[in-house]
Amino acid sequence: MRLARLLTSDGPVTGRYEDGVVHADDGRYEVGVDGRLLPPCEPTALYCVGRNYAETLEQMEYERPEEPDFFIKPPAALLGHERPIPYPAFTDELTYAGELAAVIDERCRNLEPEDVPDAVRGYTIMNDVDALDQQGRTARKAFDGSGPLGPWIETDLDPFDVDMYTDVAGERRQEASTELMLFDPHEVVSYLSQRFTFRPGDVVAFGSPANPGLLEPGDTVEITYEGVGTLRNTVEPAES
Repeated sequence: MRLARLLTSDGPVTGRYEDGVVHADDGRYEVGVDGRLLPPCEPTALYCVGRNYAETLEQMEYERPEEPDFFIKPPAALLGHERPIPYPAFTDELTYAGELAAVIDERCRNLEPEDVPDAVRGYTIMNDVDALDQQGRTARKAFDGSGPLGPWIETDLDPFDVDMYTDVAGERRQEASTELMLFDPHEVVSYLSQRFTFRPGDVVAFGSPANPGLLEPGDTVEITYEGVGTLRNTVEPAES
């Protein structure tokens, strides 16, 4: 099942998504006619893992981490499906990175890997937008609009062998499978839960395969995870 949030003239609604329609408790809403898709959850934080694919380590000349390497984006980083990615004036090197992400379903802490499926509402897609020429992860990765998320949550997904690809301006840039992760999704969520109390709607993103790359104003980024869907956003022209 796919769960989506829609912004209507009367405010946000949440329901089951099917064939362009959100079926909520109070009615039926057509996407693009009755409203636009919002990020599919309301996290208190987005927990993001880096360096989680061997090919990425080789490409970036990083050492293999002994445990998941993570950083945090704030809720202000969120963007919904088909919302424009702002190109900040403080960077000349804006990049994309397509990632699978889990959405936490309940307040929880200290999960064992085998407990993770019961704590996860489902899976969605994140674009880990990065201002590569900035110093420090917070400056690079935690600015407004740096976390496009969506288009919905898929509740029926085995995250261990999911094919993905990223297209930028119609050109294939990334292609991989989640089976190539160094730390699998259950290991990552368990590891982070030993350090943080998760709250409903929090997001855990599992890192990007090789070939994250530069974006230009006007580029459309399409990130697809089989069994989930496609997250699509277009980069706005650089701010003056």
